[in-house]
Amino acid sequence: MKPIHKIAGQVMGDLEAFHGSKPAIDADNILIVRGMSRKRFNEELDAVLSNLLKSLGARQIDMFSEEGGNIIGIMDERIRESVDIPGETDITGVYLLKESLEAMNCNVAYTLGVIDNVGTFIVTWKDKSGIGPQFVEVVAANME
Repeated sequence: MKPIHKIAGQVMGDLEAFHGSKPAIDADNILIVRGMSRKRFNEELDAVLSNLLKSLGARQIDMFSEEGGNIIGIMDERIRESVDIPGETDITGVYLLKESLEAMNCNVAYTLGVIDNVGTFIVTWKDKSGIGPQFVEVVAANME
């Protein structure tokens, strides 16, 4: 099993979002999986994701640091190897994603980490009313 598949599987399993999840991209160097969590979170989503990275043995990275920008850039390259995307890499796209989900009345949390040579980006969101599912997306990309 490829490390990117193992990590994405662990994330989706720990967040109880594996059943019914679907890969958006499944290529040699990148895996993007989306699903709905059956888990009820009793703590803030940021804490849930931070604890998840710790349990995976990942080092959490500040998304807007130079290292975070480099990791997002590599992830973007991996995606562009599989899908034709116009325009340049823009790390603020992650923040715009959060803003657009919040504009749709969702609570949003995301985190970036590195496990061995795999960059991992996890985002989760749910309607602020508490009604409906908790959505989860994980991106796992080889950094080499």
